[in-house]
Amino acid sequence: MQFKIVVLPGDGVGPEIVEATVGVLRAVEEKFGHSFDLRYGLIGGAAIDETGIALPPDTLKMSQSCDAVLLGAVGGPKWDDPQAKVRPEDGILGLRKKLGLFANLRPVKTLPMLTGSTNLKPEVVEGVDFIFVRELTGGLYFGRPKKRWQTAKGRRAVDTMTYSEQEIARVVRVGFELARGRRKKLVSVDKANVLESSRLWRQVAIEVSRDYPDVELEHMLVDACAMRLIQSPTHFDVLVSENTFGDILTDEASMLAGSMGMLPSASLAGVPREGSRIFGLYEPIHGSAPRRAGLNMANPIATILSMAMMLRYSCGLAKEAQTVEAAVTEVLEEGHRTYDIIEGGKRQVGTKEMGELIAGKVRG
Repeated sequence: MQFKIVVLPGDGVGPEIVEATVGVLRAVEEKFGHSFDLRYGLIGGAAIDETGIALPPDTLKMSQSCDAVLLGAVGGPKWDDPQAKVRPEDGILGLRKKLGLFANLRPVKTLPMLTGSTNLKPEVVEGVDFIFVRELTGGLYFGRPKKRWQTAKGRRAVDTMTYSEQEIARVVRVGFELARGRRKKLVSVDKANVLESSRLWRQVAIEVSRDYPDVELEHMLVDACAMRLIQSPTHFDVLVSENTFGDILTDEASMLAGSMGMLPSASLAGVPREGSRIFGLYEPIHGSAPRRAGLNMANPIATILSMAMMLRYSCGLAKEAQTVEAAVTEVLEEGHRTYDIIEGGKRQVGTKEMGELIAGKVRG
C-alpha cells in the first residue's frame, strides 16, 4: 500500500528524533512492502526564521492533502520573548485547528523493564496501562476573548474557557469508543464544583454515556485526578478531559513511564473505530529540549511509538504498528537506554543508535 506522509521536524531535538523515526518507518516499508511518500515542511521556530510565520501556507497545504502528519517538536529560548507577536507554538496550535484535530490520544504504559527508571515505588507503577484523551481545539487555548492590556491600575490579561456541547460530545465519544475496546472504564475529568464549562462537560458526558451502557462512567475532579494518578495509577483505563487539564495531567502521567521521552501521542480528526482510517498528526508529548539539540542524546522512542500510532490509526496497519511496538520492547529488554531512562547495569546509547537498534528489530 502507498501512503503520503508530511514530515515536520521542527526545532531543537525535533530533527534528530524525526530522523531516527523515519529510519524505523523505512524498515517497516522494507519488511511489509508498503510505500511511504515523505514530504518535508517547516513549522515552529524554524518556520519563523525562514518565513516570518510559524505555520507557512505551503506546510498547511501539504498537511491538508496527506494521510498523516509526523511532527518532531517546536519552540526554544530563541523565540521565547513574551512580547513577540509570533511564537513557534502558534504553528502547532494553528495546525490542530485548521486540520480539525480535536482528540489527542496519549497512552501511558509502564514497561516492566523500566519500573526502576521512575521516581515512584515499583509496586505503584507496575501494571500501569491507560490512555488519556485530551480535547485539543477548544477551551482556554482557543477561547475568546484572549488579550492583554494596560489599565490605569496596571496590566490585565484574560483567557476564556469556552465549550459547546458538540465539542464536548465528540471528544467524550472518542473516550467511550476506546474504553469499549479495553477494560470498559471511562473517567471523565472536570472541575464541575467551580466551573460552569465543567458542569456542561459533566452533563454532556452523562448524555453520551447512554449510547455506551457497557462502559462504566466515573466523574473525577481534576485535582483529585492529579492525586490519584500518583497514588493509584492502575485505577485508570481511559480518561477524557478538556484541553488545559489534559495538557497538565498527561505531563504528570509521563513520569509513571519513566520519562517524557517514552510517551507518544496522536491527534485525530475523527472517532477511532475498528477497521477505520482517520487523519491524524503524530508527535511525542515532550518539547524541543534545546539544551540537548545536536548532541545525539534525545530519546526517540516517544516519536517512534507515535509513528506506530500513525500506522494503526491513519494507515490501518495494525500488524505493522504492533511490530514497531514489539521492537521497542525488545530493544529495551536487551538493556539499551538513552540518558533519560538509564540505570545501573544498562548500556547507554544515543538518539541515532536507539533508532537503528529498533529499525533492526523491525527488519528481523
